[in-house]
Amino acid sequence: MTMLVPLQAVPNQTAIFIIGEQNLQCQLNVYQKAIGMFLDLYVEGSNVLAGVLCRNLTPLVINSYFGFPGDLMFVDNLKLNADPIYTGLGSRWFLIYMNSVDAAALDLSPVFV
Repeated sequence: MTMLVPLQAVPNQTAIFIIGEQNLQCQLNVYQKAIGMFLDLYVEGSNVLAGVLCRNLTPLVINSYFGFPGDLMFVDNLKLNADPIYTGLGSRWFLIYMNSVDAAALDLSPVFV
């Protein structure tokens, strides 16, 4: 299961979403700093990630032992491989949730032309 996590084009925000497969409440704090955009993740009120730099096409959770069933990743809708900034959230950059199966099958190996 893959789903879009709704974010707004504002520099600091909190988003709450439910992972339907397991009915887990997740909270994201997304905030822009001069050197990039960062994310904190809470699952059922417990901190899972803090201060993770948001990069395009880069899984944010990576390790299942953090207690999050799956992964989160920003995707540049213009396919220019730029890292997200708040002004483009919800239009250019989208945050997607992938369950563990979809995240494990993800192949982000570089393509050389």
